[in-house]
Amino acid sequence: MVGMVHSSYYRTPSFGKKGNTPSKLTYHKSKGWVNQDAVIASIKEILSHEFIDCGYRLMTSYLKKEAYLINHKKLYRIMKEQGMLKLENRINRSGSGRKFVKFRKVNTSRPMECLEMDIKMVWIPSVGKNAYLLSIIDVHTRRILKDYFSFSIKQDKVIAFLSELFEEYQHPDNVVIRSDNGSQFIANNVREYLGLIGVQQEFTHIATPEENAHIEAYHGILKKEIFKRVDYTCFGQIEQILKRYVTFYNNTRLHGLLGRITPMEKWDADEHLILMKKLTA
Repeated sequence: MVGMVHSSYYRTPSFGKKGNTPSKLTYHKSKGWVNQDAVIASIKEILSHEFIDCGYRLMTSYLKKEAYLINHKKLYRIMKEQGMLKLENRINRSGSGRKFVKFRKVNTSRPMECLEMDIKMVWIPSVGKNAYLLSIIDVHTRRILKDYFSFSIKQDKVIAFLSELFEEYQHPDNVVIRSDNGSQFIANNVREYLGLIGVQQEFTHIATPEENAHIEAYHGILKKEIFKRVDYTCFGQIEQILKRYVTFYNNTRLHGLLGRITPMEKWDADEHLILMKKLTA
Protein backbone atom coordinates (compact mmCIF):
# COMPACT_ATOMS: atom_id res chain seq x y z
CA MET A 1 0.00 0.00 0.00
CA VAL A 2 2.83 2.44 0.77
CA GLY A 3 5.02 1.32 -2.17
CA MET A 4 7.78 -0.46 -0.20
CA VAL A 5 9.73 -3.33 -1.80
CA HIS A 6 9.36 -6.60 0.10
CA SER A 7 13.12 -7.22 0.25
CA SER A 8 13.68 -3.94 2.10
CA TYR A 9 11.38 -4.60 5.05
CA TYR A 10 14.17 -5.63 7.40
CA ARG A 11 17.00 -3.61 5.94
CA THR A 12 19.01 -1.59 8.44
CA PRO A 13 21.71 0.89 7.28
CA SER A 14 25.28 0.07 8.38
CA PHE A 15 26.57 3.68 8.09
CA GLY A 16 30.04 2.31 7.42
CA LYS A 17 32.30 1.06 4.64
CA LYS A 18 31.11 -1.88 2.59
CA GLY A 19 32.87 -5.22 2.80
CA ASN A 20 34.55 -7.17 5.56
CA THR A 21 36.95 -5.59 8.01
CA PRO A 22 40.53 -6.25 6.82
CA SER A 23 42.37 -8.87 8.84
CA LYS A 24 45.25 -7.60 10.95
CA LEU A 25 46.91 -11.03 11.07
CA THR A 26 49.09 -12.74 8.46
CA TYR A 27 50.23 -16.34 8.46
CA HIS A 28 53.96 -17.13 8.56
CA LYS A 29 54.96 -20.75 7.86
CA SER A 30 57.36 -20.97 10.83
CA LYS A 31 56.00 -18.31 13.21
CA GLY A 32 52.29 -18.93 12.75
CA TRP A 33 49.92 -15.96 12.81
CA VAL A 34 51.77 -12.65 13.14
CA ASN A 35 50.39 -9.14 13.46
CA GLN A 36 50.66 -6.37 10.91
CA ASP A 37 53.63 -4.78 12.67
CA ALA A 38 55.68 -7.91 11.97
CA VAL A 39 54.80 -7.74 8.27
CA ILE A 40 55.72 -4.05 8.15
CA ALA A 41 59.04 -4.82 9.86
CA SER A 42 59.78 -7.50 7.24
CA ILE A 43 58.94 -5.07 4.41
CA LYS A 44 61.26 -2.45 5.86
CA GLU A 45 64.02 -5.01 6.26
CA ILE A 46 63.72 -6.01 2.59
CA LEU A 47 63.65 -2.36 1.49
CA SER A 48 66.74 -1.65 3.60
CA HIS A 49 68.82 -3.57 1.05
CA GLU A 50 70.94 -1.05 -0.81
CA PHE A 51 69.56 -2.12 -4.21
CA ILE A 52 65.92 -3.09 -3.57
CA ASP A 53 63.29 -0.45 -4.32
CA CYS A 54 60.16 -2.22 -5.57
CA GLY A 55 56.37 -1.95 -5.61
CA TYR A 56 53.80 -4.11 -3.88
CA ARG A 57 53.59 -6.88 -6.49
CA LEU A 58 57.28 -7.71 -6.42
CA MET A 59 57.36 -7.21 -2.65
CA THR A 60 54.66 -9.91 -2.40
CA SER A 61 57.08 -12.36 -4.01
CA TYR A 62 59.89 -11.35 -1.66
CA LEU A 63 57.64 -11.91 1.37
CA LYS A 64 56.56 -15.30 0.05
CA LYS A 65 60.21 -16.28 -0.16
CA GLU A 66 60.43 -15.21 3.49
CA ALA A 67 57.68 -17.80 4.30
CA TYR A 68 54.70 -15.41 4.48
CA LEU A 69 51.34 -16.44 3.04
CA ILE A 70 50.08 -13.10 1.75
CA ASN A 71 48.43 -11.88 -1.44
CA HIS A 72 49.23 -8.71 -3.35
CA LYS A 73 45.90 -7.01 -2.50
CA LYS A 74 46.51 -7.22 1.23
CA LEU A 75 50.09 -6.09 0.80
CA TYR A 76 48.95 -3.14 -1.33
CA ARG A 77 46.69 -2.00 1.51
CA ILE A 78 49.45 -2.35 4.11
CA MET A 79 52.06 -0.53 2.02
CA LYS A 80 49.59 2.21 1.09
CA GLU A 81 48.70 2.79 4.77
CA GLN A 82 52.40 3.00 5.61
CA GLY A 83 53.24 5.30 2.68
CA MET A 84 55.63 2.74 1.17
CA LEU A 85 54.18 2.57 -2.34
CA LYS A 86 56.48 3.77 -5.10
CA LEU A 87 55.78 4.26 -8.78
CA GLU A 88 58.02 1.87 -10.66
CA ASN A 89 59.73 3.45 -13.64
CA ARG A 90 59.26 1.68 -16.93
CA ILE A 91 62.08 1.16 -19.40
CA ASN A 92 61.37 2.95 -22.66
CA ARG A 93 62.12 0.43 -25.37
CA SER A 94 60.95 2.61 -28.26
CA GLY A 95 63.25 4.15 -29.77
CA SER A 96 78.41 -4.15 -44.84
CA GLY A 97 79.14 -7.70 -44.54
CA ARG A 98 77.42 -7.41 -41.21
CA LYS A 99 74.50 -9.62 -40.32
CA PHE A 100 71.54 -7.68 -38.93
CA VAL A 101 68.88 -9.18 -36.70
CA LYS A 102 65.93 -10.75 -38.50
CA PHE A 103 63.56 -10.88 -35.56
CA ARG A 104 63.21 -8.24 -32.86
CA LYS A 105 61.80 -10.68 -30.32
CA VAL A 106 64.23 -13.37 -29.23
CA ASN A 107 62.83 -16.84 -28.54
CA THR A 108 65.24 -19.09 -26.65
CA SER A 109 65.02 -22.66 -25.36
CA ARG A 110 68.20 -22.91 -23.28
CA PRO A 111 70.94 -20.86 -21.63
CA MET A 112 73.91 -19.72 -23.76
CA GLU A 113 71.78 -19.67 -26.90
CA CYS A 114 71.51 -15.91 -27.40
CA LEU A 115 73.60 -13.28 -25.64
CA GLU A 116 73.31 -9.50 -25.80
CA MET A 117 76.07 -7.02 -25.03
CA ASP A 118 76.20 -3.26 -24.79
CA ILE A 119 78.28 -0.41 -23.39
CA LYS A 120 76.88 2.17 -20.95
CA MET A 121 78.53 5.49 -20.10
CA VAL A 122 78.92 6.24 -16.39
CA TRP A 123 79.76 9.78 -15.23
CA ILE A 124 82.62 9.96 -12.69
CA PRO A 125 82.35 13.27 -10.76
CA SER A 126 85.86 13.22 -9.25
CA VAL A 127 87.56 13.33 -12.66
CA GLY A 128 84.80 15.04 -14.64
CA LYS A 129 84.53 12.45 -17.41
CA ASN A 130 82.75 9.25 -18.36
CA ALA A 131 83.82 5.69 -17.69
CA TYR A 132 82.36 2.81 -19.67
CA LEU A 133 80.57 -0.35 -18.54
CA LEU A 134 80.53 -3.32 -20.92
CA SER A 135 77.92 -5.90 -19.90
CA ILE A 136 76.78 -9.17 -21.46
CA ILE A 137 73.51 -10.93 -20.57
CA ASP A 138 72.15 -14.42 -21.24
CA VAL A 139 68.73 -13.81 -22.80
CA HIS A 140 67.17 -17.10 -21.66
CA THR A 141 67.95 -16.70 -17.95
CA ARG A 142 68.61 -12.92 -17.74
CA ARG A 143 71.87 -13.74 -15.96
CA ILE A 144 74.64 -11.15 -16.26
CA LEU A 145 77.47 -13.39 -17.40
CA LYS A 146 80.26 -10.85 -17.21
CA ASP A 147 80.98 -7.15 -17.17
CA TYR A 148 84.00 -4.87 -17.58
CA PHE A 149 84.35 -1.33 -16.22
CA SER A 150 87.03 1.02 -17.51
CA PHE A 151 87.74 4.54 -18.74
CA SER A 152 88.46 3.10 -22.17
CA ILE A 153 87.03 0.10 -24.02
CA LYS A 154 88.65 -0.62 -27.37
CA GLN A 155 88.41 -3.60 -29.67
CA ASP A 156 91.33 -5.45 -28.03
CA LYS A 157 89.56 -5.19 -24.66
CA VAL A 158 86.35 -6.54 -26.21
CA ILE A 159 88.25 -9.54 -27.64
CA ALA A 160 89.91 -10.23 -24.27
CA PHE A 161 86.53 -9.84 -22.55
CA LEU A 162 84.83 -12.35 -24.89
CA SER A 163 87.77 -14.75 -24.70
CA GLU A 164 87.55 -14.88 -20.90
CA LEU A 165 83.78 -15.29 -21.11
CA PHE A 166 83.86 -18.31 -23.43
CA GLU A 167 86.74 -19.93 -21.56
CA GLU A 168 84.72 -19.67 -18.37
CA TYR A 169 81.40 -20.92 -19.76
CA GLN A 170 82.70 -23.18 -22.57
CA HIS A 171 79.95 -22.32 -25.02
CA PRO A 172 77.90 -24.84 -26.99
CA ASP A 173 77.36 -24.65 -30.73
CA ASN A 174 75.11 -22.05 -32.35
CA VAL A 175 75.68 -19.23 -29.86
CA VAL A 176 74.51 -15.85 -31.13
CA ILE A 177 75.71 -12.50 -29.79
CA ARG A 178 73.65 -9.39 -30.44
CA SER A 179 75.02 -5.86 -30.14
CA ASP A 180 74.48 -2.42 -31.54
CA ASN A 181 76.75 -0.86 -34.15
CA GLY A 182 79.36 0.55 -31.78
CA SER A 183 82.83 0.84 -33.25
CA GLN A 184 84.19 -1.73 -30.78
CA PHE A 185 81.66 -4.35 -31.93
CA ILE A 186 81.82 -3.86 -35.70
CA ALA A 187 85.64 -3.87 -35.75
CA ASN A 188 87.06 -6.46 -38.16
CA ASN A 189 89.28 -7.99 -35.47
CA VAL A 190 86.29 -8.61 -33.18
CA ARG A 191 84.22 -10.12 -35.99
CA GLU A 192 87.11 -12.33 -37.12
CA TYR A 193 87.72 -13.56 -33.58
CA LEU A 194 84.08 -14.55 -33.09
CA GLY A 195 84.07 -16.27 -36.48
CA LEU A 196 87.17 -18.29 -35.52
CA ILE A 197 85.60 -19.63 -32.33
CA GLY A 198 82.30 -20.40 -34.06
CA VAL A 199 80.12 -17.71 -32.47
CA GLN A 200 77.58 -15.96 -34.68
CA GLN A 201 77.37 -12.18 -34.44
CA GLU A 202 74.39 -10.05 -35.41
CA PHE A 203 73.78 -6.33 -35.19
CA THR A 204 70.70 -4.28 -34.41
CA HIS A 205 69.34 -1.87 -36.97
CA ILE A 206 70.05 1.83 -36.49
CA ALA A 207 67.92 3.52 -33.78
CA THR A 208 66.24 0.27 -32.69
CA PRO A 209 67.28 -0.38 -29.06
CA GLU A 210 64.30 -2.74 -28.71
CA GLU A 211 66.27 -5.26 -30.79
CA ASN A 212 68.76 -5.42 -27.93
CA ALA A 213 66.04 -5.05 -25.31
CA HIS A 214 67.34 -7.31 -22.53
CA ILE A 215 70.73 -5.64 -22.04
CA GLU A 216 69.17 -2.21 -22.62
CA ALA A 217 66.65 -3.00 -19.88
CA TYR A 218 69.44 -4.10 -17.51
CA HIS A 219 71.32 -0.85 -18.05
CA GLY A 220 68.05 1.00 -17.48
CA ILE A 221 67.65 -0.83 -14.18
CA LEU A 222 71.18 0.22 -13.20
CA LYS A 223 70.21 3.82 -13.84
CA LYS A 224 67.10 3.54 -11.65
CA GLU A 225 68.46 1.41 -8.83
CA ILE A 226 72.05 2.68 -8.59
CA PHE A 227 72.88 5.88 -10.42
CA LYS A 228 69.73 7.74 -9.30
CA ARG A 229 69.89 6.45 -5.71
CA VAL A 230 73.55 6.13 -4.74
CA ASP A 231 75.91 9.02 -4.05
CA TYR A 232 79.37 8.26 -5.37
CA THR A 233 82.30 10.39 -6.44
CA CYS A 234 85.21 8.27 -7.67
CA PHE A 235 85.78 5.40 -10.09
CA GLY A 236 86.78 2.86 -7.43
CA GLN A 237 83.67 3.56 -5.37
CA ILE A 238 81.18 2.95 -8.17
CA GLU A 239 83.24 -0.02 -9.38
CA GLN A 240 82.74 -1.77 -6.04
CA ILE A 241 79.03 -0.90 -6.02
CA LEU A 242 78.61 -2.39 -9.50
CA LYS A 243 80.35 -5.61 -8.44
CA ARG A 244 77.98 -5.98 -5.49
CA TYR A 245 74.99 -5.17 -7.67
CA VAL A 246 75.75 -7.90 -10.23
CA THR A 247 75.84 -10.45 -7.40
CA PHE A 248 72.55 -9.08 -6.08
CA TYR A 249 70.93 -8.99 -9.53
CA ASN A 250 71.87 -12.58 -10.39
CA ASN A 251 71.21 -14.18 -7.01
CA THR A 252 68.64 -12.10 -5.10
CA ARG A 253 66.63 -9.75 -7.33
CA LEU A 254 63.35 -11.35 -8.44
CA HIS A 255 62.61 -11.06 -12.16
CA GLY A 256 58.96 -10.67 -13.12
CA LEU A 257 59.26 -12.13 -16.63
CA LEU A 258 60.98 -15.22 -15.22
CA GLY A 259 58.03 -15.93 -12.94
CA ARG A 260 59.30 -14.07 -9.85
CA ILE A 261 62.52 -16.03 -9.55
CA THR A 262 66.16 -14.94 -9.79
CA PRO A 263 68.31 -15.34 -12.90
CA MET A 264 70.48 -17.91 -11.08
CA GLU A 265 67.42 -19.97 -10.12
CA LYS A 266 66.44 -20.01 -13.81
CA TRP A 267 70.03 -20.83 -14.82
CA ASP A 268 70.27 -23.72 -12.33
CA ALA A 269 66.88 -25.08 -13.39
CA ASP A 270 67.95 -25.18 -17.05
CA GLU A 271 71.62 -25.99 -16.53
CA HIS A 272 71.16 -29.49 -17.93
CA LEU A 273 70.29 -27.87 -21.27
CA ILE A 274 73.73 -26.27 -21.60
CA LEU A 275 75.88 -28.34 -23.97
CA MET A 276 79.45 -27.90 -22.80
CA LYS A 277 82.41 -28.14 -25.14
CA LYS A 278 84.07 -30.75 -22.99
CA LEU A 279 81.09 -33.09 -23.52
CA THR A 280 81.36 -32.82 -27.30
CA ALA A 281 85.15 -32.80 -27.63
